[in-house]
Amino acid sequence: MKPGTENLSAQESLDLITDMIREAKGNIQQNAFHFLLWGWVVVSANLGMYTLAKIGYPRPYIVWLITIPAWIISFYVGYKRGKASRRRTHFDQISMWLWICFGVCIFTLIGFGYKLNHQLNPLIVTISVIPTFTSGLIIRFRPLMFGGVALWIFGIIGFLTPHALQPLVGATGIVCGYLIPGYMLQNRKA
Repeated sequence: MKPGTENLSAQESLDLITDMIREAKGNIQQNAFHFLLWGWVVVSANLGMYTLAKIGYPRPYIVWLITIPAWIISFYVGYKRGKASRRRTHFDQISMWLWICFGVCIFTLIGFGYKLNHQLNPLIVTISVIPTFTSGLIIRFRPLMFGGVALWIFGIIGFLTPHALQPLVGATGIVCGYLIPGYMLQNRKA
């Protein structure tokens, strides 16, 4: 045992764990912002890509550049909230690194998309399950867990859909996986 720590009774330990979970839920609930930001950005990019491809624009994927300001905003808001937070819980750290790892995977997939026959949309929707479902599990928020399942289903549908329609499937998956649970999380009472 570390110096300066005291032995806690079973009830005090349980109360401490309960408080940490409650604080983590509050912190993640504040982060509904990120689900809504990324939900709207990705839905917009998917619909924009579909529209640009439909009108014959030669590089419809260019619309995904809207994610660059979203990354900047997301990091800035996360940084500011992290500094303003009373304390960072273990759950906050797990959630933060889970999403950072997801972002690193996205960059890797974008870099090697040509080796995947440019089937990035259904692949990214499918791997979005991991941080979404896990975030729901951490805060015990079933809509996020169901959102993760919805992302998995729409990812599979995307692989079975012609390439030209994949952005529509991706947009629908993100609505079900990020936006609906994000608004429910935003409106949830702690």
